Amino acid sequence: MAVYYPAFLDLKGRHCVVVGGGAVSERKVHALLKAGAKVTVISEALTVRLKRQSERGLITHLQRNYSEGDLKGAFLTIAATSDRMVNQRVARDAPFLVNVVDDPKLSNFIVPATVSKGPLTIAVSTQGTSPAMAALIRKDLETLYGSRMPRYLTFLKAFRQRVLREIKDSSLRREVLKGAVSREALQRLRTNGYKEAIRQLNEQYKRIKGNKA
Repeated sequence: MAVYYPAFLDLKGRHCVVVGGGAVSERKVHALLKAGAKVTVISEALTVRLKRQSERGLITHLQRNYSEGDLKGAFLTIAATSDRMVNQRVARDAPFLVNVVDDPKLSNFIVPATVSKGPLTIAVSTQGTSPAMAALIRKDLETLYGSRMPRYLTFLKAFRQRVLREIKDSSLRREVLKGAVSREALQRLRTNGYKEAIRQLNEQYKRIKGNKA
């Protein structure tokens, strides 16, 4: 069994190709567009959503079967057809990264189950042994972190810049920033909600600054 190296890819402006135009391809295209990729879909037929995206110029559609040479310059390729022979050809021809849906043996990377909410992204993989279990764990993580955490992370970005700007003492900065991401802070967020967690954090920050003044 392959042991995978986890990574997050910057696909902004990258040429990515999806072979197949069904429901699975639609989900893959959605994720690629969200990441800023330039997407080409090769398929005789498209789902309604993919067709609309093509008409709006969001994707490039080659309305035909896959042919050799279609993957020239592709940074990432996804094969999502129901024809194993076609998927094998795509895997063989892909110049760089390739994922064949439901066939990790033909792939050099797999797509994890993900929780994606604002700046928060959590990826879950079982190394291809059980995608269903990865999806179940993803749902648990979404329940645990998905509702309030993204907003809190957005706040933390501004809070960190404020602390760096206002506090010159490095040890005090570490103390404040560590408190903002402590288990206690996380528990307050889950128990009391976003507004109360922020209020308490700001009060704690004022006390620390006052004590060190």
